[in-house]
Formats: sequence, structure tokens, C-alpha cells
Amino acid sequence: MPSIRPLILTAGLLAICGIGTAAAGEAQIAVAANFTAPMKAIIDLFEGDTEHTVRASYGSTGKLYAQIKNGAPFEALLAADQRRPKLLEEEGVAVDGSRFTYAIGSLVLWSADADKVEDGPALLESGDFNKLSIANPKLAPYGEASVETMQALGVEAAIEPKLVMGENIAQAYQFVDTGNADIGFVALSQVMKGGEITKGSGWIVPGDLHAPIRQDAVILERGADNPAVTALVEYLRGKKAEAVIRGFGYRTE
Repeated sequence: MPSIRPLILTAGLLAICGIGTAAAGEAQIAVAANFTAPMKAIIDLFEGDTEHTVRASYGSTGKLYAQIKNGAPFEALLAADQRRPKLLEEEGVAVDGSRFTYAIGSLVLWSADADKVEDGPALLESGDFNKLSIANPKLAPYGEASVETMQALGVEAAIEPKLVMGENIAQAYQFVDTGNADIGFVALSQVMKGGEITKGSGWIVPGDLHAPIRQDAVILERGADNPAVTALVEYLRGKKAEAVIRGFGYRTE
């Protein structure tokens, strides 16, 4: 009997440990680059309020979509558009019915120079800048919105020689922040916190100059049975997350 007791104790400890680890999980998610700052803040809150952890990768929606299609181990996608999450549903890669709009984005013409952007349309028409940065419109919905804005203002052809293009909205912001471009179309969330533009100067682009930037999230089939993914998606729809999202200049439904 003495030799059996250690085995019983060990089995009991393993059972206890098993219960503990089952309660906590990890979610692996892909997040559009424009949503980097708010998502990091939401993850901090989520991990503080639950036992779960989150591993997030950030990039252009187009590139993240391609990675998912090629087997990347993501369990949920927070896109910068509605098209890619819908495609993933139609292609059987995402959980049908899990898609929803988590944020509606705003575009801003921004400069790191506090005196550069006063009247956005007038500045674009004048050409009084060296370079204008945008995200790649083929990969990034904010890049698409930038092109639509320039077209609506009738300045696209004149500005084209001055364009510098980032792979995603994060790179478009970096070009302006480092001075490689005087101005750029970036996500309002990249320069706003607590409801205010925190540095530089900017013109918030009216929503009628481009298609609405409705950003959808969707659970992928890989994450269908992961409680951490389900909990994170529900948290994203809650009041704490909504306060963060609005603080970075997004609208919610």
C-alpha cells in the first residue's frame, strides 16, 4: 500500500492541474493594422478580466486573408473591411454566422507637423507638400478609401507623382511619422486617443467622400471549439471594449 499512495497523490495532482489548465486558454488572432493600438488595449483588459491569453498578429487585411487561406494558424480575424470575412465564410474557412461589425473606421489626412494640415482639401489642391503616403489600396481598405477620397476631390492625377505607398496602414503612418512624407492618409485611430488627435495636425475626412469603412470580425474554423476565442469575441462586443474603440476615433453600432 505505501508504494501505491504516491501514485494516487500524483494522479490527484495531475487531475487538479488538468482542471486548472482547462479553464484557461489561448486565442491566436489576426488583426488589421489600423486596429493595433485599440486591440492591444482591449487584450490587456481581456487578459486582466479572464484567465485567457491572446496572441495577435497585425497586418494588412489582404495579406492576413492570404495567410489564412494558406493555412496560417489563426483562430479569428479582425479585418478592416467586410469583404474578406464574408469571403472566408463563403469559402467554408470561417464559422457561418459568427461575422459582425466591431468598428466603423475614419480616415484622416495627417502630418507630424502641428501646423501643416489646416484645410485638407486646399492643401491637396495646392500640392504644397513633398510626398503623400497611403496604404496599398489592393491590400488595405484604408488605402482604398484614400484613393476614393482623392478621386472625389478631383486631385488624384495631380498627386499621383507624389504618392508613396505602404504595404499597410501602419507603414503608411510610419512614412509620415518619420518625415519621409509630409502628409498621409492614415487611420484616425493611429493619431487619436481619448477622443483627441495627440500630435501633429490632421483633417478628418468626411464619410461621404469614400465608402464606409465597416470592419468585420469573424471566428475561423480553427477557433470554433476554443473557449478563449469565443470569450474574446464576446468581450469585443462588450461595454469595456466599446469604450476603448470609441476612444480611438471609431464608431460602433
